[in-house]
Amino acid sequence: MLLRAAIGAGLAVGALALTGCGGSSSPSAADQTVRRLAALYEIDQIERTWHQAASTHNLDLMMSIWAPGATMSYGGLTYTGKDEIRRLFAGSGAFNPKSHLISDTPAFKIRTTVNGDVGTLYFQCHYVDPKTRQVVLVVGADENVKQVHGTWLITSSTAATTTLR
Repeated sequence: MLLRAAIGAGLAVGALALTGCGGSSSPSAADQTVRRLAALYEIDQIERTWHQAASTHNLDLMMSIWAPGATMSYGGLTYTGKDEIRRLFAGSGAFNPKSHLISDTPAFKIRTTVNGDVGTLYFQCHYVDPKTRQVVLVVGADENVKQVHGTWLITSSTAATTTLR
C-alpha cells in the first residue's frame, strides 16, 4: 500500500513538473503519458476505496466515490442517485456491522482504461470469511468513471455475482 502511494505521489509530482515546463500550448508526448498514468492510478484508487469501505463498513467512504446522479444496476434493478445507491449498500451484507467478511480484489482481476476525463474500471470483490479463510461471495463490478472537479468518480456501475473457476 505504501508503494502504491509513493508511485501515485511520484506520478502526480511528475505531472505537475511537466506542466510547468516549456512554453508549448500543446502537451508533449511525455506529458501526455504522465497524465495518462496518473489518471489510471487515480481510477485504480476507486477500487481500493471501495474495498476499504466494504471491509470497514464505512458507508460514507463508499459514497465518496460516486458522482451525483450516478446509477448502479444490481440484482436486476437500477438505483439512481447517491441516496438510492446508499440505501442499496446500507441494506447489503457487506455493510452489516455484524459481518466480519473482508473484501478484496486480486490484482490480476482489475482492468482500467482512460480517455481524457472519462474511463472504465472493472474489478471483482472477493468476500472472504477470515475465520475459515474461504471466499464466500464474489461480485464483479463494471464501472464507468469520470473526472468531476478534479476527482475521479463512478458515474455508472453494473454489478453481479459470479462464480470462481
